[in-house]
Amino acid sequence: MGQGSPTENKGLTVGSTATIDLGPEIGVQGRTLRLRLLTLAPGGVLALHSHKDRPAVAYIIQGTLTEHREGGWVKEHYAGESWPVGTDVTHWEENTGSEPLVAVAADVPKSGM
Repeated sequence: MGQGSPTENKGLTVGSTATIDLGPEIGVQGRTLRLRLLTLAPGGVLALHSHKDRPAVAYIIQGTLTEHREGGWVKEHYAGESWPVGTDVTHWEENTGSEPLVAVAADVPKSGM
């Protein structure tokens, strides 16, 4: 993957963000739980990125998202759907639909990311 994969985000708005330091909360030092509201315009792209150090879970509120993973794997995700993104995932995503995609993403990045 990489050749032909987008390297810059396009049409992405990151709205409300909430975070909590997991060290004092549950003893997971150096990690933060982060929740973000993402809006991706029609034709918008989330550039190629890795989840190597930040597992995530996503939920689509509105629209359709096309996810492209290594090895040519492609999947459509629809409103009302949620899915995990493990630490072995490198992917990019696009909104090929006619309406804005609205999604909630929760991840556990290293503190300070």
